[in-house]
Amino acid sequence: MCTHKKDSLACDSTHPACAAAGNAETEDFSALIDPKFPDEVAYDERHPTYNGGWTKAVPTEDTDIATDSLDEPHLKRRAAILARYPDIEKLNGVEPLTKYVAVALVVTQIATTYLWGHYMGGWSNWWMVLCAYTVGASIVQASGVILHECCHSLCFKSPLANRMLGLFVNLSLVVPIAASFRRYHLEHHAFQGVKGKDPDLPLAFEYKLIHNNPLAKSLWIFCYPVWYLVRSIALKKKPTAWEIYNVILTLMWDVVIWKTCTARGFAYMALSLWLGYGVHPAAAHFIQEHYTFDDGQETYSYYGILNHLFMNIGYHNEHHDFTRVPWTKLPSITARAPEFYKTINYHTSWVMVHINFIFRRDVGPISRVGRSMEDHKKGRKQLLHPGRVRYQRDAAATTTAASYVVKSSRVAASTTAAATSKLASSLLPKVSLVVADAQTLASPSEMVPVPVEHVDQAELHRRNVAVPAR
Repeated sequence: MCTHKKDSLACDSTHPACAAAGNAETEDFSALIDPKFPDEVAYDERHPTYNGGWTKAVPTEDTDIATDSLDEPHLKRRAAILARYPDIEKLNGVEPLTKYVAVALVVTQIATTYLWGHYMGGWSNWWMVLCAYTVGASIVQASGVILHECCHSLCFKSPLANRMLGLFVNLSLVVPIAASFRRYHLEHHAFQGVKGKDPDLPLAFEYKLIHNNPLAKSLWIFCYPVWYLVRSIALKKKPTAWEIYNVILTLMWDVVIWKTCTARGFAYMALSLWLGYGVHPAAAHFIQEHYTFDDGQETYSYYGILNHLFMNIGYHNEHHDFTRVPWTKLPSITARAPEFYKTINYHTSWVMVHINFIFRRDVGPISRVGRSMEDHKKGRKQLLHPGRVRYQRDAAATTTAASYVVKSSRVAASTTAAATSKLASSLLPKVSLVVADAQTLASPSEMVPVPVEHVDQAELHRRNVAVPAR
């Protein structure tokens, strides 16, 4: 029996693993191909939107999050979208405007902090809370978007410069989060939904404690900064050098703020962070992004007016599909490929995201989908032998295809499918089998063998190279 096929589907492939076992079967998803795009590839039965067939978890009925038996959808969605609209890759790159926005945000937050510490002592604390909620928390959310852009290296070409900008933005946040966010966010992209690997998944005690009580869900949202910290601690990972630098720099700066802006000014800055990551309308994007309001769909975008203020952070499907596209160009993806974004569910109000999350009985912290590492790898391997076998004939299209990585070797762009299969069979025992699970791939001459057992997938995301799937 072929190990890569679904139980209900036949296999008719010449994939090396099947050929070696004397099995020439594969899954056939050719019926899913749009006749208008005959050259595209259907990698599994979810093509072309790659929404799954699983049923969402409901707080009143389930005791655990939903389970998917395949990999997360975005790598295959990206391949499907690029097959139709290859020019979307031209949107990749750095956004020069971001660094200026970052400076403006930090200066504004520190100036406001100084005002509350020295010149607004006669104002009621409730006025300070209101200012922290409307001004300070909004700056915190926008600063979070800058940190997000930095961790994907979308502010500068230099990774070091992006890290340094992240540390600079962190000066207005009182808590050292820039380095840790970068680390865990990239792991979220590499292992979306993988239990025990994705730091964005809620812990079991969260949804068992909160269940479906509206008051408990409200407190859960209010204390959302705590859950981020608890989830990171639960992973039991040693801090990196950059995380240590981040802690030292932030604590030193906190002392400076306390001394120069007084304790009241420091309280304003801390309150801005708490409200910004909790009950602020823009903080609803933490729920909007991956909490499952519908069956089969694990990522949601927000197309509302607040995207203009918060740097298009709502375009989450677009971001996961194309992580190398900066915030200014995410709406262009939606405009160019509307059938992939406007035909699936999306949100139009962050306020309603919070309200629905609190009061709908079918939504709660348990409303997520997870998968095992084995299922994640199984789904990734489908990129190596899609139902409709078609090897790319253009080197520029390697971002949508699987690659056998061989040191300093080039495979001719005109290689036929049969010859490629034969070549793969001969190379399979000698090299690592790699799937294009990163933002971009190197040219064939730059690719080198990567021992699968020694690979840190999140680190490969940071380096923009192919990620192994086994």
